[in-house]
Amino acid sequence: MTEPATDLAPEFVKVVVSERTKAADGVVALTLVPADGDELPEWTPGAHIDLQLTENLTRQYSLCGDPADRGAWRIAVLRETAGRGGSAHVHDELTTGSTLAVSVPRNHFELRTAAKYLFVAGGIGITPLLPMIAAAEAAGAEWTLLYGGRTRASMAFTDELARYGEKVRIRPQDEHGLLDLAECLGLVQHSALIYACGPEPMLKAVAAACDHWPPNALHVERFAPVEFAAPVRSESFEVVLARTGRSVTVGPGHSILEALEIAGVQVLSSCREGTCGTCETDVLEGEPEHRDSLLTEAERAANETMFICVSRCLGAQLTLDL
Repeated sequence: MTEPATDLAPEFVKVVVSERTKAADGVVALTLVPADGDELPEWTPGAHIDLQLTENLTRQYSLCGDPADRGAWRIAVLRETAGRGGSAHVHDELTTGSTLAVSVPRNHFELRTAAKYLFVAGGIGITPLLPMIAAAEAAGAEWTLLYGGRTRASMAFTDELARYGEKVRIRPQDEHGLLDLAECLGLVQHSALIYACGPEPMLKAVAAACDHWPPNALHVERFAPVEFAAPVRSESFEVVLARTGRSVTVGPGHSILEALEIAGVQVLSSCREGTCGTCETDVLEGEPEHRDSLLTEAERAANETMFICVSRCLGAQLTLDL
């Protein structure tokens, strides 16, 4: 049984696994309830939580239940055979009655208001889209879901989605081949937003299929970081911590986060690959080189915030709200 540390940080809550079910081949769904019987923190569709699985193992999973239910959270986890140990721990170690610490929900995949939505899911990427679909349906918006996976048996929550009828198109690859994105995204619909989540090859194909859409129509969430070329600036740079006036040198071989930790400055972090959003930091002066997988192009251009686990500096100095 996984037991979190006795003293939880303010951004974590203690939960108990109240139910564990098989959601699909290789996918386990967990229902998490508050250990103290109190209400869980609020969340909105697209949010995720960090599971503190062991002292040195923290992983992020999307909430896929009902945001109105303050008594329970639901997540679903695919066993990744080539993963880094998080999914294997969930599958092999977490059972009904297990207790663990989880972060309060964070959302970098917010569902924006629109008249119409096109949802595209690949495999376990269906999880953040489930509450989005329910919200779109409740709001009376038009929407469709194109949902692909390796096989029908490997695709989670198809039974829940069946109630939406023809709005949902289930397309297992062994039956239909790759998703027909041209059919789904070929015609520009100016009142629609596109929300996609799944493996990187699918997300690249989605981006290519809607490159003729208006800017910011496409919203994606990734489970793996985008691959970048070498940093633009290979030299060291200075990071000024605005709250103390202290300056820390970031060398070529370290991230800002690592340099701060070496200097004894603790910043909350988790994935260390620019996908979870935990280390988001406000930029007060200077120009970051954004190397995360979260910010939109407009947000990058604004340079108001950055993720210090991966992003660097285009100049000689950054001033951060730390």
